[in-house]
Amino acid sequence: MKYEVILFDVDDTLFDFKKAERHALHHTFTQFGLPQGATEYKASYDEINSTLWREAEEGHITSAELRVERFKRLFAAHELDFNPDAFSAAYLRYLGEGAFLIDGAVEICELLSNCRLAIITNGIKEVQTSRIQLSPLSHVFEEVIISEEVGFQKPQAAIFEYAFTKLAVSDKSKVLMVGDSLTADIQGGNNYGIDTCWFNPAGKANTSGIQPTFEIKSLMELANIVISEGHVLNLTAPKI
Repeated sequence: MKYEVILFDVDDTLFDFKKAERHALHHTFTQFGLPQGATEYKASYDEINSTLWREAEEGHITSAELRVERFKRLFAAHELDFNPDAFSAAYLRYLGEGAFLIDGAVEICELLSNCRLAIITNGIKEVQTSRIQLSPLSHVFEEVIISEEVGFQKPQAAIFEYAFTKLAVSDKSKVLMVGDSLTADIQGGNNYGIDTCWFNPAGKANTSGIQPTFEIKSLMELANIVISEGHVLNLTAPKI
Protein backbone atom coordinates (compact mmCIF):
# COMPACT_ATOMS: atom_id res chain seq x y z
CA MET A 1 0.00 0.00 0.00
CA LYS A 2 1.26 3.46 -0.89
CA TYR A 3 -0.88 4.85 1.94
CA GLU A 4 -1.85 2.99 5.10
CA VAL A 5 -4.11 5.59 6.76
CA ILE A 6 -6.84 7.48 4.90
CA LEU A 7 -8.35 10.54 6.57
CA PHE A 8 -11.73 11.38 5.06
CA ASP A 9 -13.75 14.53 5.27
CA VAL A 10 -17.50 13.91 5.72
CA ASP A 11 -19.64 16.55 4.01
CA ASP A 12 -19.67 16.43 0.21
CA THR A 13 -16.87 13.86 0.30
CA LEU A 14 -18.49 10.68 1.63
CA PHE A 15 -21.90 12.10 2.59
CA ASP A 16 -24.20 14.20 0.40
CA PHE A 17 -24.53 17.25 2.60
CA LYS A 18 -26.54 19.27 0.11
CA LYS A 19 -29.26 16.62 0.10
CA ALA A 20 -29.22 16.41 3.90
CA GLU A 21 -29.43 20.20 4.13
CA ARG A 22 -32.43 20.38 1.77
CA HIS A 23 -34.14 17.68 3.83
CA ALA A 24 -33.50 19.55 7.08
CA LEU A 25 -34.51 22.99 5.84
CA HIS A 26 -37.73 21.71 4.29
CA HIS A 27 -38.82 19.83 7.41
CA THR A 28 -37.83 22.63 9.78
CA PHE A 29 -39.62 25.41 7.88
CA THR A 30 -42.63 23.11 7.54
CA GLN A 31 -42.61 22.46 11.29
CA PHE A 32 -42.59 26.23 11.88
CA GLY A 33 -45.54 26.75 9.54
CA LEU A 34 -43.70 28.11 6.52
CA PRO A 35 -43.25 25.17 4.12
CA GLN A 36 -42.23 27.45 1.23
CA GLY A 37 -39.42 28.93 3.33
CA ALA A 38 -36.89 26.26 2.38
CA THR A 39 -37.15 27.39 -1.23
CA GLU A 40 -37.78 31.08 -0.70
CA TYR A 41 -34.87 31.71 1.66
CA LYS A 42 -32.37 29.05 0.52
CA ALA A 43 -30.08 31.40 -1.43
CA SER A 44 -29.93 33.85 1.45
CA TYR A 45 -29.28 31.06 3.95
CA ASP A 46 -26.49 29.64 1.78
CA GLU A 47 -24.72 32.99 1.65
CA ILE A 48 -24.98 33.54 5.41
CA ASN A 49 -24.02 29.97 6.27
CA SER A 50 -21.00 29.94 3.93
CA THR A 51 -19.73 33.20 5.39
CA LEU A 52 -20.01 31.88 8.94
CA TRP A 53 -18.26 28.58 8.13
CA ARG A 54 -15.39 30.54 6.57
CA GLU A 55 -15.21 32.56 9.77
CA ALA A 56 -15.18 29.32 11.74
CA GLU A 57 -12.27 27.99 9.67
CA GLU A 58 -10.41 31.22 10.45
CA GLY A 59 -11.17 30.91 14.16
CA HIS A 60 -13.47 33.95 14.40
CA ILE A 61 -16.57 32.04 15.54
CA THR A 62 -17.17 28.66 17.13
CA SER A 63 -19.47 26.01 15.67
CA ALA A 64 -21.59 26.30 18.84
CA GLU A 65 -22.15 29.99 18.07
CA LEU A 66 -22.57 29.39 14.34
CA ARG A 67 -25.46 26.96 14.71
CA VAL A 68 -27.76 29.70 16.00
CA GLU A 69 -26.12 32.81 14.54
CA ARG A 70 -26.90 31.77 10.94
CA PHE A 71 -30.62 31.73 11.72
CA LYS A 72 -30.47 34.97 13.69
CA ARG A 73 -29.01 36.66 10.63
CA LEU A 74 -31.44 34.99 8.24
CA PHE A 75 -34.50 35.95 10.27
CA ALA A 76 -33.25 39.53 10.74
CA ALA A 77 -32.61 39.91 7.01
CA HIS A 78 -36.12 38.76 6.10
CA GLU A 79 -38.03 39.99 9.17
CA LEU A 80 -39.11 36.47 10.17
CA ASP A 81 -40.53 36.12 13.67
CA PHE A 82 -39.06 32.74 14.64
CA ASN A 83 -37.01 31.84 17.70
CA PRO A 84 -33.53 31.11 16.27
CA ASP A 85 -32.58 28.79 19.14
CA ALA A 86 -35.69 26.64 18.70
CA PHE A 87 -35.36 26.71 14.93
CA SER A 88 -31.70 25.68 15.11
CA ALA A 89 -32.48 22.78 17.45
CA ALA A 90 -35.13 21.45 15.07
CA TYR A 91 -32.90 21.97 12.04
CA LEU A 92 -30.00 20.05 13.61
CA ARG A 93 -32.33 17.20 14.54
CA TYR A 94 -33.53 16.87 10.94
CA LEU A 95 -30.00 17.34 9.61
CA GLY A 96 -28.87 14.42 11.74
CA GLU A 97 -31.33 12.22 9.84
CA GLY A 98 -29.62 12.96 6.53
CA ALA A 99 -27.39 9.90 6.10
CA PHE A 100 -27.28 10.26 2.31
CA LEU A 101 -24.07 8.96 0.74
CA ILE A 102 -22.06 10.18 -2.24
CA ASP A 103 -21.92 7.68 -5.11
CA GLY A 104 -19.05 5.26 -4.54
CA ALA A 105 -18.67 5.91 -0.80
CA VAL A 106 -19.51 2.36 0.25
CA GLU A 107 -17.57 0.79 -2.58
CA ILE A 108 -14.35 2.73 -1.98
CA CYS A 109 -14.42 1.91 1.72
CA GLU A 110 -14.80 -1.76 0.79
CA LEU A 111 -11.84 -1.57 -1.59
CA LEU A 112 -9.71 0.18 1.03
CA SER A 113 -10.69 -2.15 3.86
CA ASN A 114 -7.03 -3.11 4.34
CA CYS A 115 -6.22 0.52 5.17
CA ARG A 116 -6.98 2.28 8.42
CA LEU A 117 -9.86 4.68 7.75
CA ALA A 118 -10.70 7.69 9.90
CA ILE A 119 -12.79 10.86 9.75
CA ILE A 120 -11.75 14.47 10.31
CA THR A 121 -14.71 16.84 10.06
CA ASN A 122 -15.49 20.45 10.93
CA GLY A 123 -19.15 19.58 11.39
CA ILE A 124 -21.34 19.68 14.47
CA LYS A 125 -20.88 16.72 16.80
CA GLU A 126 -24.43 15.43 17.21
CA VAL A 127 -25.19 15.87 13.52
CA GLN A 128 -22.10 14.08 12.21
CA THR A 129 -22.32 11.29 14.79
CA SER A 130 -25.97 10.65 13.96
CA ARG A 131 -25.47 10.63 10.18
CA ILE A 132 -22.51 8.25 10.37
CA GLN A 133 -24.32 5.89 12.72
CA LEU A 134 -27.39 5.81 10.47
CA SER A 135 -25.32 4.99 7.38
CA PRO A 136 -23.84 1.75 6.01
CA LEU A 137 -20.44 3.16 7.01
CA SER A 138 -21.21 3.15 10.73
CA HIS A 139 -18.55 0.56 11.64
CA VAL A 140 -15.89 1.49 9.07
CA PHE A 141 -13.91 4.26 10.78
CA GLU A 142 -11.29 3.66 13.41
CA GLU A 143 -11.66 7.22 14.70
CA VAL A 144 -14.22 9.96 14.08
CA ILE A 145 -12.58 13.27 14.91
CA ILE A 146 -14.98 16.21 15.07
CA SER A 147 -13.67 19.76 15.39
CA GLU A 148 -16.39 20.84 17.82
CA GLU A 149 -15.37 18.04 20.16
CA VAL A 150 -11.60 18.48 20.04
CA GLY A 151 -11.43 22.29 19.91
CA PHE A 152 -9.58 22.68 16.59
CA GLN A 153 -10.83 23.30 13.06
CA LYS A 154 -9.42 22.29 9.72
CA PRO A 155 -7.19 23.78 8.31
CA GLN A 156 -5.41 24.11 11.67
CA ALA A 157 -2.51 21.70 11.94
CA ALA A 158 -3.57 20.98 15.53
CA ILE A 159 -6.55 18.86 14.49
CA PHE A 160 -4.26 16.69 12.37
CA GLU A 161 -1.81 16.41 15.25
CA TYR A 162 -4.73 15.26 17.41
CA ALA A 163 -5.68 12.67 14.77
CA PHE A 164 -2.13 11.33 14.54
CA THR A 165 -2.01 10.99 18.34
CA LYS A 166 -5.37 9.18 18.48
CA LEU A 167 -4.33 6.83 15.69
CA ALA A 168 -0.80 6.39 17.07
CA VAL A 169 0.66 7.27 13.65
CA SER A 170 4.08 8.86 13.19
CA ASP A 171 4.97 8.36 9.50
CA LYS A 172 3.33 11.21 7.58
CA SER A 173 4.27 9.66 4.24
CA LYS A 174 1.76 6.84 4.84
CA VAL A 175 -1.22 9.14 5.44
CA LEU A 176 -3.55 10.73 2.86
CA MET A 177 -6.19 13.39 3.51
CA VAL A 178 -9.24 13.21 1.19
CA GLY A 179 -11.78 16.02 0.99
CA ASP A 180 -13.76 18.41 -1.17
CA SER A 181 -12.68 21.67 0.43
CA LEU A 182 -9.48 23.30 -0.75
CA THR A 183 -9.44 25.78 2.14
CA ALA A 184 -10.17 23.25 4.90
CA ASP A 185 -9.18 19.73 3.83
CA ILE A 186 -6.38 20.40 1.35
CA GLN A 187 -4.90 23.44 3.06
CA GLY A 188 -5.14 21.61 6.37
CA GLY A 189 -3.30 18.57 5.08
CA ASN A 190 -0.72 20.80 3.43
CA ASN A 191 -0.24 22.70 6.67
CA TYR A 192 0.51 19.46 8.50
CA GLY A 193 2.79 18.08 5.81
CA ILE A 194 0.75 15.14 4.56
CA ASP A 195 -0.37 14.28 1.04
CA THR A 196 -3.82 15.42 0.02
CA CYS A 197 -6.48 14.38 -2.48
CA TRP A 198 -9.03 16.92 -3.66
CA PHE A 199 -12.43 15.37 -4.43
CA ASN A 200 -13.74 17.60 -7.21
CA PRO A 201 -16.67 15.83 -8.90
CA ALA A 202 -17.88 19.00 -10.65
CA GLY A 203 -14.47 19.68 -12.20
CA LYS A 204 -14.23 23.16 -10.67
CA ALA A 205 -11.25 25.29 -11.61
CA ASN A 206 -8.74 25.69 -8.80
CA THR A 207 -7.95 29.40 -8.59
CA SER A 208 -7.15 29.33 -4.87
CA GLY A 209 -3.40 28.83 -5.07
CA ILE A 210 -3.83 25.79 -2.78
CA GLN A 211 -2.31 22.75 -4.45
CA PRO A 212 -3.47 19.19 -3.65
CA THR A 213 -1.18 16.23 -4.25
CA PHE A 214 -3.95 14.52 -6.24
CA GLU A 215 -7.31 15.44 -7.72
CA ILE A 216 -10.20 13.05 -8.43
CA LYS A 217 -13.70 13.39 -9.86
CA SER A 218 -14.95 10.02 -8.62
CA LEU A 219 -14.35 8.38 -5.24
CA MET A 220 -13.45 5.14 -7.01
CA GLU A 221 -10.39 6.86 -8.52
CA LEU A 222 -8.97 6.94 -5.02
CA ALA A 223 -8.14 3.23 -5.19
CA ASN A 224 -5.50 3.80 -7.87
CA ILE A 225 -3.86 6.46 -5.73
CA VAL A 226 -3.85 4.55 -2.46
CA ILE A 227 -2.72 1.20 -3.81
CA SER A 228 0.68 1.42 -5.44
CA GLU A 229 1.76 -0.44 -8.57
CA GLY A 230 2.23 -4.17 -8.18
CA HIS A 231 -0.67 -4.57 -5.77
CA VAL A 232 -4.07 -5.98 -6.65
CA LEU A 233 -7.25 -4.30 -5.49
CA ASN A 234 -9.02 -6.16 -2.75
CA LEU A 235 -12.19 -6.83 -4.74
CA THR A 236 -13.27 -9.51 -2.28
CA ALA A 237 -13.32 -7.15 0.69
CA PRO A 238 -16.13 -7.89 3.17
CA LYS A 239 -19.36 -6.15 2.26
CA ILE A 240 -20.23 -3.17 4.44
